[in-house]
Amino acid sequence: MYTKAQFQVARQSRDPRFDGLFYVAVKSTGIYCRPICPAPTAKEQNVEYYTYAHQAAQAGFRPCIRCRPDSAPNSYAWQGTATTAHRARQLIDEGALISNTTAHLAERLGISVRHLNGLFSEYFATTPKSYAIYKQCDFAKQLLQQTSLSISEIAFACGFASLRRFNDAFSKLYQLTPSAIRGNRKQHIATELTLFLPYRPPYNWRTLQRFLATRAIDSLETVTENSYARTFELKNACGYFQAQHNETRHGFDVTIAINKVEFLHEVVITIRRLLDLDADCQVIESTLKQALGTEFELVNGLRLPGICTTFEAGIRAILGQQVSVKAAKNYVQQLVNELGKVTEYGVLFPAPSDVAASDLAFFKMPARRKQAVIALAEYEASASTNDLTNWLAIKGIGPWTVQYAQMRGQSHPDIFLGGDLGVVKALAKCSSFDVADAAPFRSYLTFQLWNKL
Repeated sequence: MYTKAQFQVARQSRDPRFDGLFYVAVKSTGIYCRPICPAPTAKEQNVEYYTYAHQAAQAGFRPCIRCRPDSAPNSYAWQGTATTAHRARQLIDEGALISNTTAHLAERLGISVRHLNGLFSEYFATTPKSYAIYKQCDFAKQLLQQTSLSISEIAFACGFASLRRFNDAFSKLYQLTPSAIRGNRKQHIATELTLFLPYRPPYNWRTLQRFLATRAIDSLETVTENSYARTFELKNACGYFQAQHNETRHGFDVTIAINKVEFLHEVVITIRRLLDLDADCQVIESTLKQALGTEFELVNGLRLPGICTTFEAGIRAILGQQVSVKAAKNYVQQLVNELGKVTEYGVLFPAPSDVAASDLAFFKMPARRKQAVIALAEYEASASTNDLTNWLAIKGIGPWTVQYAQMRGQSHPDIFLGGDLGVVKALAKCSSFDVADAAPFRSYLTFQLWNKL
């Protein structure tokens, strides 16, 4: 946890590394800002500091229209020791309370509603429901300021059941109506929009770009020197996005085409996960340096490249068992060419039901591996849980496959692929260290070791 003195120094220096880690509320204006706000620096006696934007909003401060606090990178969801509290906040960020109750979230976390409310009160000074409404309104504010979506489209895209509920919640939180935030921007029904998604530097785009380019599947993904694009299918929505790296602004300009705007929030969350935009590399690399020692040269700003769904990650992992990266890519390409669904946005990765219905005769590989692919597809076609350890009951799927899917399909930060051949080779070149000391960031250690090859 940072001290008030550190907040003061960061605010006065406008250090971008602290962007999203705290917010500055100015009592004389009633406005709260990001620490990098270009407005004239307020006197210290007029300033209050808040760890989270929702705290400033609930204290009666309005968001600055210059630095736009909704554009700050999210603070890292896995930091600190309050694992359950931060996990709950992450799930709400992903929309867990949009269609479910607090009781459902508590059950998912394996705790009581009372304990969940207590954790939120202790760590975030609010209730889970109030925080969820803040996140919905915060995303709505971003859409109002950055897109030409109609206000009614934005209301439903952010999970509100009606336009009236959206207007009431938004006005109560910001003391401004959605129309006032939008100003004179024209609105229309849209199926394509552009958003700016920030990150906290450093961000090693070149390393991430090379990794994605080596594994990119034609007609599904496109990787250029400065961008990553792909089709997606999430729940009942499908579409396409292109993320253009904007190093100057520390983020990505993302164009999204989607057939059902009400699922936009989930798509944006997925894009942030795929590009690992919420990682705090300073915290991660500090932990790894302590664990690995000074002789281990870290790649600064390394991010975890995600995969859209756990099913796709699992299929890629099975097809990558005991073969080269190039051979695995060719197998995935065959699968997409044969079973991918063609849409107006491009070719989608095959659905579990389509893979389960195929005999995969086009694959030239051992029958046991084909059967593992089919068995996973059959399981995922009817699965009601995201617990990937259940895959271990499927013949042909072992710990490496499950861990790979957790690391890339769920972006779990603490997966160490100790049985991976590349990791074993890289470890042989390193001085001895205890892998356990790299927790809770052993996924980043895995990628650091792959980069040694």
